[in-house]
Amino acid sequence: MRKAFIQLHLAVFLAGLTGILGRLIELNAALLVWWRLLISAVTMWILFALMKKLHRLSKKDIMKVAGVGVIASLHWVTFFASIKYSTVSVALVCFSAVGFFTAILEPLITGRKFRAVELLLGLLVMAGIFIIFHFDPAYKTGILVGLVSAFLGSIFPICNGIFVKRMNTETLMTYELTGGLLALTVLMPVYVYLFPTNYFFPTSSDWGWLLILAWLCSVWAFQLSANALKKISAFTVNLTYNLEPVYGIILAFLVYQENELLTGGFYAGLSLILLAVVLQTIRVYRDRKNPSAIHQNN
Repeated sequence: MRKAFIQLHLAVFLAGLTGILGRLIELNAALLVWWRLLISAVTMWILFALMKKLHRLSKKDIMKVAGVGVIASLHWVTFFASIKYSTVSVALVCFSAVGFFTAILEPLITGRKFRAVELLLGLLVMAGIFIIFHFDPAYKTGILVGLVSAFLGSIFPICNGIFVKRMNTETLMTYELTGGLLALTVLMPVYVYLFPTNYFFPTSSDWGWLLILAWLCSVWAFQLSANALKKISAFTVNLTYNLEPVYGIILAFLVYQENELLTGGFYAGLSLILLAVVLQTIRVYRDRKNPSAIHQNN
């Protein structure tokens, strides 16, 4: 269990780094994600094939896994769009809403009972986001897009929690990102029509950031998170990902001095989000000490 939490927090730190990279890369949101998926998918097919870790899936499973990959790709597009419309810090805070959406969607998808404590913790996070929204109206568009990203981002970890019970992580990741890449390729003409750009190919500096984004923040982070899901519930994984804003915001303060752009309302909202994470962490460790409560509470 300790190893799973270490893997999870390392994945969360790498996720926090994506916000900084998203601002450094000059491509628009969809093209950024398309190149990220291309590099990641090609790397996985080559690397995992050489390691003989790719397993054959049925056509039905391929369609299901690829479908989740489509959701993941749309989550990333909306996440990076949120950064473009606001700031790295605001986009990362909006991502914290995954806890609230997971508390609602996980019972609907998996069939388990709703848990009042999860709903309350999720609502605490949403209250934090509302405070930020209220005090920083200039970022309204970025916040709304960020909430859409959080909704999409809450779905695929829940599905992955089901898939990892009968698929190895490498096969799951490879088919998911490939499905996302193919879907985004089909949708790209529509996106470019709606959001015109003359900038389709990465610059030399973009290539370096894209490789870090693909290899560390996608391939490795995805593998760490999927492995953690074998021992930890999707809700706990998603709520722990609320620490992503902490890591990302610290980096944004250091790199972009975003602390000069944010108001007291931002910090008040962030405090509520951190409180929700702390309470859930305490709850998980308490339940682990009481084996009879593990199945019911986590």
